[in-house]
Amino acid sequence: MGATEFLNRGVMDRKRALLGWSLGFVAYIGIIAASFPSLEGSDELDKAVEDYPEALKNLFGISGIELTSGPGYLDSQLFNLMLPLLAIVLAVGAGSKTVAGEEGAGRLELLFAYPVRRRDGVLMKGIGVALEILIVSLVSFVAILGLGAAVDLDPGLERLAGAVLAMALLALLHGWLALAVGAARPGRALAIAVPAGFAAFGYLVNGLYAQAGWLEPFRFLSSFWWIGVSPLSTGVRYDRLVVVAVVSVIVLAAAALLIERRDLEVP
Repeated sequence: MGATEFLNRGVMDRKRALLGWSLGFVAYIGIIAASFPSLEGSDELDKAVEDYPEALKNLFGISGIELTSGPGYLDSQLFNLMLPLLAIVLAVGAGSKTVAGEEGAGRLELLFAYPVRRRDGVLMKGIGVALEILIVSLVSFVAILGLGAAVDLDPGLERLAGAVLAMALLALLHGWLALAVGAARPGRALAIAVPAGFAAFGYLVNGLYAQAGWLEPFRFLSSFWWIGVSPLSTGVRYDRLVVVAVVSVIVLAAAALLIERRDLEVP
């Protein structure tokens, strides 16, 4: 049994869940796309949003964008909150299950009894989490592109690719963080709570730092700040995405080192 078996096992064990997530993403995107024709060209929504408190507009990423345009509508309904949130939930669930979940079920010690370095097994499990995120991201990209063309959303191919890439990297960071927490400490609850708390903190800081000056120094700790908001309306900063990717790799490397340094619990 080689290290790649950890990857194969992880993917096969979650193939049904991955199919369900993919269908769920497509269904949600379909509902959003189907609602667009009733709003297209109407300026009533944009005028209503102008009266919203600035803090509220920043929190939901709808400040300075045209909600009744295709890109602005997709940003507000998909990329500024819901798709990143769903992707993070998927990634954290997968990442917490790969080490902490299997340890809690009593299977991890059995797997590591094979002649495979622990760190190599964890790295393969990390790649498995990345594959899940990649598949769901590609499904979302195709769904938005196809359904968007059907209702004239016109997101723009290049900006859509950047938006989906940003979403995928955000999910990857939190998924690998869940894996790393599970490698450092036993307990799936902790492996879920830490990345979930980090995501909530990052979202709130990114949405409120412009109004709450004391939060501004913390914006560099926000994963949402690094990927940016309204990617279809304003584009993405690829230099920031590189930072997110590098930090994600560091987190996965830390997971590989941490698993080597502790005793595994057996239920």
